[in-house]
Amino acid sequence: MNTAHWKKIKIDYLDSNLVVEVPQTCDILQMNPVSPLPNIPEAIEYSFQNPIHSETIDEIVSYHPKPAEEITVAIAVSDNTRPVPYNCTNKKNILSPVINRLERSGINRQNIRIIIATGTHAPTSIQWKKEAFGDDICENYIILDHDCRSEDLIPIGLIKGVPVKINRDFIQSDIHIVTGLVEAHFMAGVSGGRKAICPGLVNLEATQVFHGPEFMADTNADNLVLYRNPCHEFALEVALRTRVDFTVNVLLNGDMDICGITTGDLEISHQKALAQLKSFSELKLDKKYDIVLTHGGKGAVNHYQAVKGAWAALPAVDRGGHIILLAHNQDNEPIGSPHYKNLIKKLKKVGIGNFSPLLSKPDWVFTHDQWEVQKWEQVFMRIGGEQQLIYCTTNIPPEILAALPGLNGYQFVEDSSTNITNMLQQVIYYCVKQKGNASMAFLKEGPYIVLKNQ
Repeated sequence: MNTAHWKKIKIDYLDSNLVVEVPQTCDILQMNPVSPLPNIPEAIEYSFQNPIHSETIDEIVSYHPKPAEEITVAIAVSDNTRPVPYNCTNKKNILSPVINRLERSGINRQNIRIIIATGTHAPTSIQWKKEAFGDDICENYIILDHDCRSEDLIPIGLIKGVPVKINRDFIQSDIHIVTGLVEAHFMAGVSGGRKAICPGLVNLEATQVFHGPEFMADTNADNLVLYRNPCHEFALEVALRTRVDFTVNVLLNGDMDICGITTGDLEISHQKALAQLKSFSELKLDKKYDIVLTHGGKGAVNHYQAVKGAWAALPAVDRGGHIILLAHNQDNEPIGSPHYKNLIKKLKKVGIGNFSPLLSKPDWVFTHDQWEVQKWEQVFMRIGGEQQLIYCTTNIPPEILAALPGLNGYQFVEDSSTNITNMLQQVIYYCVKQKGNASMAFLKEGPYIVLKNQ
């Protein structure tokens, strides 16, 4: 195979790039260029002073019947699966404007709770908190991880016939503020807004509805789709009943720079953010490819999260083609929770197409993380089977990766201690050889671009 005229590309990997070679004819599929906000601190300030269909934070505090010094405030923030700019040592963050306004309005620091909306994810580490928020925030404010299994959650009634409970520290606070990143989400349509509450701060039973097999099988549970999306509708109903007083939504461009911010009303500010997101993240395709190279983004901390990268590539790949998926998987648990590990191995054991039917059987006990395995199965079914996806990481040992569905990069290198760039390059060589005169595409932004077939 002659690679003399191949071109070099950079593919995102953690906070840097890997450089690999691809055929000259490889199409680079990327989001529409959108510049970062010209003066991000100024834009953030303007947004907070001019919230959408809402009072400002200062007004919310002043209108409250309690004296400011007695008011308690809960701020819901995202966990380590979302690259939200929170770190208060950087002027381009969305957390310090919230805190500064609260304290300027008379709120006592000890009455502010920062609650990490982990949903069913594992608690975040102290090190991550320091990196995410900065030492000053970690040392001077109360930061809590949500626990969906806690016996201390507060009931808010039945929704869709299921008893829903909310994080006690959040719902019992006088003022409720949610923050988040608005990006495409392959189940809820889009992240941010109501998702900070559900699944971020709810009980396990509510999560089982949000991630239930019926919702996961619904074709409207897809990227950028809110209309008749059961995940979105359920999450919104939970959030509205919980009550959200102020929302902060941030958008990032393909370079992970802030390109938009909306604040104010839960629904309306989120809808405005979604409209902007669609304008630059959605790309219409008039063809499919034999090979699609992509990555899981910064959020691919483990195998569980990496499915989003594979899902985003589906509209671009021909059935029988290959998806090459790069994932850093640098979490302490690079595969996922114990439940996920067992279920993803079960998918391989029972075979593609035989897992989802199990979830609807009367004797099936709803199991944490089954929804992500259901999505993996949908990926394999749409591309034509396990052999069509090659998973590239060096942070999961080869013997463990071999027990998971799909092919993996170790199968294409001689040394299991290989560096990730070499692994990825060898996989690219393999796929091109297999297909001969193959058509190939590279998804520059990985899971953040939304491809739509025309």
